[in-house]
Amino acid sequence: MLIGLLTAVAASICYGTGSVLQAVGSRKSARREAAATGVTQHGGPSLSSTAKAAMTWEFIVGTILDFVGFGLGALAARMLPLFLSQTVISANLVITAVLSVRMLGIRLTRAEWTSIAVVCSALVLLATAAGPEGSGHTPISTHWWLLAISVLLMVGGTFVVRRLGSRAAILAGLLSGLGFGALGVGVRILNGIDPFDLGALLSDPALYAILVAGFGGMYLHTVALQIGSVNGATAALVVGETVLPGMIGVLWLGDTSRPGFAWVAILGFLMAVAGAVAVAWFGAPEAHGSGAEPEAEPQPEEREKAVSLS
Repeated sequence: MLIGLLTAVAASICYGTGSVLQAVGSRKSARREAAATGVTQHGGPSLSSTAKAAMTWEFIVGTILDFVGFGLGALAARMLPLFLSQTVISANLVITAVLSVRMLGIRLTRAEWTSIAVVCSALVLLATAAGPEGSGHTPISTHWWLLAISVLLMVGGTFVVRRLGSRAAILAGLLSGLGFGALGVGVRILNGIDPFDLGALLSDPALYAILVAGFGGMYLHTVALQIGSVNGATAALVVGETVLPGMIGVLWLGDTSRPGFAWVAILGFLMAVAGAVAVAWFGAPEAHGSGAEPEAEPQPEEREKAVSLS
């Protein structure tokens, strides 16, 4: 349990740091893009602008950290109940918020800090209440369903987000979270891991669900970072990657809490989700709290008056 928790915390740090670096790269690229070529007719980022954002060094380093976080998160999902592993990983929201103060010039409000404190408290409750993880053995039909749902969410979600354009930041974050949640479920039920069997691994639909959900989630997260608040997009992602995987783990994969601690697990889970939603609600665009506005350039009459007075 302790090794699994440490692994999930390390994954959270990687994801949180990666999100902020990706946001820095996305905004740097967006500033260099002309409006006519950088957005779609609906106001969202074009494929070209998204690709250019992905070529900045900050975004590349952030993506590397995401891959490291993915590996650590996959390991944690095999060692912990999903409601615990996914929620601990979702604590990258805290890392994202704190680093965004330093790297994006965002000033968090008291309500946002309170919401972050709620998330941290919820993680303590969940860690206290978590019991042994389930076996993860499921019928192969479940693996096919996971692949079909992943394709529907990522392909259909991308179409809807591009249609909504600049209004779709929270939706894109939520869909990316659902993709990462599907990835976590796929890792948990994946065949051919223990014991290792390459043939079983390559023939398992869950493997391809992991790939579709992972790459689709990364793309939608990039879009969310380009068009919305980094904290709001990450909070929406947290909800998507936490709620459904946690429920699936309990209802179908045999995840349990410690005897007599079920109410603590439920309370911690609800607090974690509520805290993430609160950060999304109170979070503002990148201009929010970024510091004082630059002084307006004085008008010609004001400049002449200043000269005459000097």
